Amino acid sequence: MSELGEFLVSRRAEGRKLFVPYLMSGAPDDASFIAAFEAVAPFADAVEVGLPFSDPLMDGPVIAAAGERVLRRGLGPLAALDLAARLEGSARRVVMTYYNPIHRIGEAAFCRRAVDAGIVGLIVPDLPLEESASLRGCCQDHGLAWIPLVAPTSSADRVARITDTATGFVYAVSTLGVTGTRAALSERAAQVVAACREATDKPVLIGIGVSNPDQAVAAATDADGVVVGSALVRLVDEEGAEPAGDFARSVRAALDAMAPAS
Repeated sequence: MSELGEFLVSRRAEGRKLFVPYLMSGAPDDASFIAAFEAVAPFADAVEVGLPFSDPLMDGPVIAAAGERVLRRGLGPLAALDLAARLEGSARRVVMTYYNPIHRIGEAAFCRRAVDAGIVGLIVPDLPLEESASLRGCCQDHGLAWIPLVAPTSSADRVARITDTATGFVYAVSTLGVTGTRAALSERAAQVVAACREATDKPVLIGIGVSNPDQAVAAATDADGVVVGSALVRLVDEEGAEPAGDFARSVRAALDAMAPAS
């Protein structure tokens, strides 16, 4: 288990539901991204930093558009990774990227660069389990947590093999399709969490379609916590860091209200 994984396990042991907000690095500009991070980080157990990429297969319209705007103003994925080095505070940061930028620079070089930028974990949604051993080894060598995704269509055997690789947390995908806000949480959310629970005792966080405090509570009823992305990215883009921080505070408060009375 990585340092991130041990930290999340300790938070869970305190009866805390885990909250990982997502922000697109450099969106809508460098200063706004840094301000947004500072606004949401106090309410987070970790912050997921997305790197812009030209073919974001998993990203829905809000996050894809944010990434495209970042790329158009000249901030590529590796420069966006370096921007994370300017973030301050003790909040743990994990990075979400596609495999192409990692391949371009080399797995070991990318992991070193991530660590130098203050990153403690890695999510690579387009790298299949069967092709991830080398990068997982580099993560271990550099002290980065590996955070795999489990799809709602995965067989029990595959869920077991995927969750076995996790050293940070297990990212349970609530529904098929891309990221984005949704009016209601997918009915598959509880099913994928149950499959992960059957396979592992590592922290299981659910993401994709968790868009407001009520949905966060519904998702965290079965899971250890939630990842919230598109709703925050939209707020940062349209209204700025302060409303994003207010939203993160409301999610944190809703999750904290789930804790059993002492």
